[in-house]
Amino acid sequence: MSLKTLSPEEARRMIASGAVLIDVREPSEFQREHIDGAVLIPLSSLGSAAFNAYRGRKVIFHCQSGGRTSTYARRLADAVADNCEGYVLGGGLLAWRGAGFETTGGAASGSSLLGRLFGRN
Repeated sequence: MSLKTLSPEEARRMIASGAVLIDVREPSEFQREHIDGAVLIPLSSLGSAAFNAYRGRKVIFHCQSGGRTSTYARRLADAVADNCEGYVLGGGLLAWRGAGFETTGGAASGSSLLGRLFGRN
C-alpha cells in the first residue's frame, strides 16, 4: 500500500468531508503550532492500534515540511493498512500555512498578521 500525496486544498476538502488529520510530529512541536482539529500521534509512538478508532475512515498524515512523512511513508502505510485509507499532506504544515490556511499557536499568529498586512486573509 502506498500513500497518495495531497495538496493543502485537497486535504482541506477531505477533512471537511470527514477525513482525520494526523500530526506525526512530537508533542513539543504540536504545542508550538498545529492545524486545528489535527490529532497528535507522534511517529515515535506509532502503531497500528492507534488507528483502530478511525477504522474505515480516511486519514491524512502531516509533519512540519513533508520530510518525515516522506521518509516514513512505508511505516505510515503499514500502520493504517488494515484500518484506514491513508494519505499524506504534501509539504506538511508549511504548505498548509503557505496556502493561506490557519494554524493555531506559534507561527500562526505571525502568518495571520502578515496575511492581514498583505491582504492574504
